[in-house]
This record gives sequence, C-alpha cells and structure tokens, in this order.
Amino acid sequence: MEWAEVLKRIETGEDRTTEFKREFEKDRSAVGKALCAFANGEGGLIVLGIEDSGAIVGLKEKPHKTHERLTGFLQNGCNQPISARCGRIEFADGWVHWIEVPRIRGYEPFRYGGRCYIRRERSSVEPSPSELQELDNAFGFVLTEEQVILGAGMQDIDMQAFRSFQHAQGFDTESEEQPSIEDDLRNAGIIDLFDGALRPTLYGLMVFGEAPQAHRRTGNFLIRCAAYAGEDQGADVYLSGEGDGRLDQQVQRALDWIKIFGRTETYTGILREDRPLIPEPAIREALVNAVVHRDYAITGSPVLLEVFDDRISVTSPGALPNHLSVDAFRAGGRPRARNQVMTHAMTVMRVMERRGRGWRTMRRAMLAFNGTEPDPVDDRDSRVFSVTFRRRAHAEDS
Repeated sequence: MEWAEVLKRIETGEDRTTEFKREFEKDRSAVGKALCAFANGEGGLIVLGIEDSGAIVGLKEKPHKTHERLTGFLQNGCNQPISARCGRIEFADGWVHWIEVPRIRGYEPFRYGGRCYIRRERSSVEPSPSELQELDNAFGFVLTEEQVILGAGMQDIDMQAFRSFQHAQGFDTESEEQPSIEDDLRNAGIIDLFDGALRPTLYGLMVFGEAPQAHRRTGNFLIRCAAYAGEDQGADVYLSGEGDGRLDQQVQRALDWIKIFGRTETYTGILREDRPLIPEPAIREALVNAVVHRDYAITGSPVLLEVFDDRISVTSPGALPNHLSVDAFRAGGRPRARNQVMTHAMTVMRVMERRGRGWRTMRRAMLAFNGTEPDPVDDRDSRVFSVTFRRRAHAEDS
C-alpha cells in the first residue's frame, strides 16, 4: 500500500479495518491483538505514529530499528507468522510506519498471548463461542471448502473440467469477453491467495483437480472399496480397490468396481432373472452423498464401500451435519449441506439429485429390488454416518 492510500485511511479515521497506535513498544499488546483480528478477518491496516484522533506524531526511533522490531514481531509475536507488508515515511517529528495485513486462511486461527481476536467495529476483541466456531470453520481446525491446500498450485486445476462446469451453468466462454484465468478461478472460489501465491481451495481441488489425492492433506479423500468373504470385517478380503480422483470420478470408479461382481441369477419357475448385487440408483445415491457431505476435517479416513455376504455398506467420515437427526434424514426434510459449494457443483453437473430426494431414491430402489429399506446409522461417538443395504429380503435369510 502506498502512502497516498494510507493517508486517506488516516483522514477517514479508525474503523473495522484500520487501527492507529502512537507507539509500538508501549502499545505492543494492542498491536498484537489488532494483527490477529485483521489476519482472522478480512485484513486491515495498522498505522504507527498516529494519535487516535488521526494526528501525526511520528516515532522518534531510527526507522531501521523499528522495522526490525516489526518484522520480528510479525514472525514471532503470535502463535504463527503473519505475512504482512510494511512501509514507512518520514515527517519533521519522526517516522510513520504502517503494517498492511492481508486476509489469511491457514490451518488454524491466529492468536496473541494464547487468545483469539476478531475485529468488531473499531475494536479487537475476543470472539463469542459462536464466532469462535465460525472462525475455526474458516481455518484448519475444521477443514472447510474455502481453505487453501498448501503445496498445491494453479497447475493442479483441470481447466477443461472447470470450463465444462461453466457450460453446464449456461456461461458462454467462447463468444463473450472473459476475465483472466486467475480472476475467473478466484471468482468461482476455486483458488485463493495465500502467502503470496494462488492456491486451490479444498472445493477447487476436489471438484476440479487434476489429481486431488496427490497432496498430503487430501490423500485420504477418496472411496476405499473392500469385499469380504463373510458377514464381518474379520473375514478374508477377497477383492479391494479405490475410487479416487475428483468427486464425480470417485463415484463412477466405485460404481465400476462394484460392477466387477457381475450379476446373480435367480429363477421364477423356469424363467431366469439376472439381478445386480444392489440397484445402481441406490448405491450411487449413497456414494454421492458420502463424498459430498463427508466431514473434511477428518483427514485420516476415507469413505468406505464394503461388500459382505448379506449386505453392502457405505460409511462416510462425520456424523450428520448441523444436528440433523436420522428421523429428519429419513423424512427428507430440512436438507442441510455441510459442504454447500460442493453440493451445488454436483447438482449443476447432474451427479447429484435435487437436495432432499436422496433417501427416497435409495428407499424406492431397495423396496422394488428386494422389499427391504436402507438402514441409516448416525454414530456421533465414532463420528461416522453409514447406510446399509441388505442383499436379501428377511424371508430369504431364514
């Protein structure tokens, strides 16, 4: 930020994104709180050598010493380094220094003295419990769709997949004037600026990535498939596989894997009927919901597709979101997506049914198939949600 812009901010006065401090050392605590608050929010400007009234008084210390103190504080004053730009200008009474703090999204909120701070009007304050939860959701304590994936770059985005998505939304990318690729991807929430570099967000990588599982943080964001020679996980595994790639690719590859089992033959009188292990609409809907609604804060666990002699189960990391109950899930009411942008993308791409219809699709398919209903289980202690499909009707089990 140039001095002319800083001067405009001084003339406007302190506000949600601007803080004045007369000195640094005496105001160190207040500067630390403001740094955290701006970094945890949408960014801001701290100007040193300025009275609360906006009067310029200047710092008397030699400018390089103040600059060293500031850069050291940015590196070590908070729980993690803050990437900010510093500037200064000389006046007759001393030097004015400023710190331009960008919006930052890392793996945890910023803290000063062990405490979190956010900006509320002209003050840097500790967040309420609900505000702290929202803050955690925006950082790495709870991995969210908008968080950037460190180690990934723009080269990890499949532009053809993104253009296809735009076409599905009705955008004309051929004849109409287009923004730059960087602006296009940022506007869509697919990339964001972090630590001076444009990086994919979790949403961007999982929906439009070239190889989403190639990165440490996202290596287990896939579907792991296993078929057991028995009715529990203690039995031998006789076939295993993975559904990796983007969300739509994961679902298709898991479906292709289960088709390896082929079809079973049943007879009504002398007539043979070929039947799949399970109706594709039912298992497809379960898989789509599992990859879209999973809790991406649970980084060490994949979605599980498990085939047993008597049933098939799809297990997703994370309990039902937003206190949704199993009864409400069965009723199809109050559909709430943990990952709103992913849900929207999968709906636009026609991979996902209109929200609220998933349970009815699975139930209708299973009733027509063998007269059974899927069994949803929300295990909040283990933080998993599963849907189980019986391969045979109850009467056939006896």
